Amino acid sequence: MTETSIAQNAIILVAIDIAKARHEVLIAIPGKKRRRRLTVLTQRDDFKRLIAFLTSYGFPVQVAFEATGNDHRAIAYHLAAADFEMKWVSSVSLARTRAALHNSWDKNDPKDAQVILHMMEIGNTELYYDPLACGTNDIQELSKTHDIVSKSKTQLWHRILMHYLPLYFPEADRFHRSSRGDWFFAFLERYPSAHLISAMDRAAFIAEAWGVVGRKVAKERLLTDIYETAKTSV
Repeated sequence: MTETSIAQNAIILVAIDIAKARHEVLIAIPGKKRRRRLTVLTQRDDFKRLIAFLTSYGFPVQVAFEATGNDHRAIAYHLAAADFEMKWVSSVSLARTRAALHNSWDKNDPKDAQVILHMMEIGNTELYYDPLACGTNDIQELSKTHDIVSKSKTQLWHRILMHYLPLYFPEADRFHRSSRGDWFFAFLERYPSAHLISAMDRAAFIAEAWGVVGRKVAKERLLTDIYETAKTSV
């Protein structure tokens, strides 16, 4: 009877389709034709059981997954702490490989795990970088927060310029200078349309709006210009 020898550099390939509450795991073990399927809950005990199962074979372990929001962070951290080689696959590459293999846009968790395992076999993966393990988690989260706040401010600015002003106060468009002009937001909050300005006389408007527009050079001339523009538009 012929004995089967397994190469010394053989490794266990573990493909994980990440979800919020449970992860579908597909495992390719050296020397075994049949792949092992597991469902791992997002719980520490399940992570420990998976690690114990993989280490029991005595082979090096390589893990790959598609990064999904922050849902992958917990299981990836525990597997990396077990000294497994961690990889991730691009969402775009995964979608195109799935379409090429299955000739369909349809996706489900077991099918995605199969596609990820195929990408591991052909080497189409990237090194996973864990910011928590590398000590850069806080600065990364601050950077993400700054990015979200900046995008939200830009979106609000565009909505005001493209939707609100053309309908309710088109004459005010020429007074804005940049998205960093906080005074313009404060001014629109106090005077959302031209009729609120034209209802006052010029001196009363300038006195009331003096503190709204902040510190400016030639503030009185600016307010006078705004008042005259609003007066003629009504």
